[in-house]
Amino acid sequence: MRTLTVLLFAASASLAQAPSSVIPRLQSPEVQSDGRVTFRYWDPTAKQVDVQLEGAKAPFHMQKDASGIWTYTSEPLRPDLYGYSFLSDGAHRLDPSDVEIKPNLLSLNNEVHVPGNPPEPWEDTDIPHGTLHHHFYKSAVVGDNRDFFVYTPAGYDATASTAYPVLYLLHGFSDDASGWSAVGKANLILDTLINEHKAKPMLVVMPLGYGAPEILHAQRAFQNNELRERNFTKFQAALIGEVIPQVERTYKVDRSRDARAIAGLSMGGAESLLTGLQHLDLFSWVGAFSAGGLGDDPAVAFPQLDASANERLHLLWVACGTDDRLITPNRKFVEWLKSKNIHVVPIETPGMHTWMVWRRNLTAFAPLLFQTH
Repeated sequence: MRTLTVLLFAASASLAQAPSSVIPRLQSPEVQSDGRVTFRYWDPTAKQVDVQLEGAKAPFHMQKDASGIWTYTSEPLRPDLYGYSFLSDGAHRLDPSDVEIKPNLLSLNNEVHVPGNPPEPWEDTDIPHGTLHHHFYKSAVVGDNRDFFVYTPAGYDATASTAYPVLYLLHGFSDDASGWSAVGKANLILDTLINEHKAKPMLVVMPLGYGAPEILHAQRAFQNNELRERNFTKFQAALIGEVIPQVERTYKVDRSRDARAIAGLSMGGAESLLTGLQHLDLFSWVGAFSAGGLGDDPAVAFPQLDASANERLHLLWVACGTDDRLITPNRKFVEWLKSKNIHVVPIETPGMHTWMVWRRNLTAFAPLLFQTH
């Protein structure tokens, strides 16, 4: 008995003498009134810790204090939502002090919100909000269980005589079907635009964008022509043959091609161009944000596309950030369209391959849709 008492006393004393083993509670991230953000991370054994911040060209070095807390304060940041993570001696780490996580199928990151004054279109404000509906189904085309989201605007009435137009909005590589709502805040952007009478009330359908889900785990996936084409082809088949019919059975929507738009970012930008321009009988509004994966020769992807498409297209909108690695292929695609005398609206904005660019793309693109000509 005496031996047990001595051991317990020794263990208690050891814990009392080792407060450094207790992880401190930190405030991270801390957003300041001028838009600067302070990040904090505890790792007393690390030799170097950096912050990887979405939109930055290189990580930022943090400074360590005597207690093992690493700190970095940014320059004032433009109002937006920023993904971030830490690199601790080169290893990817989430911020344990931040519960905000960006969903992604390949790499998780935290998220920090730098608010705007007045609020940006993607901020949650006290205005009428639409509803996000989550649907699940078994895909006969792809052979898996998958999902899609549908945004219905505030005041949506399934019994009304007027049917709603629909935007099919596609995510990028590594995102899931929640990408445009959870990270892109498409529902809040549409809430703001519709409330300010800048966009027409519309439904937004956000499907899972993989026709070949194995592409997520393939090496150099988009250089594998067979896999890339299978991914695009089966996605189109699932969208056209499964998702669109479900939406049109379930919701009060206008089924005419004039009331159907498609747009997407990165991989979804390529999918929106391929699906929209190859199916002008279904879509008359097409947008691409930082499209990637089309291949080197647009004539191969669009062998039938010519100036006659102008009679059926209300809008072809191709956008990309000027610091994006995909700016060159997007510029080449725009020039190819012009060489075929196909009307295109080319948009170049500052920015990299980030959600900060794509939120602003959607904010600019959505008001153009379904306007009378």
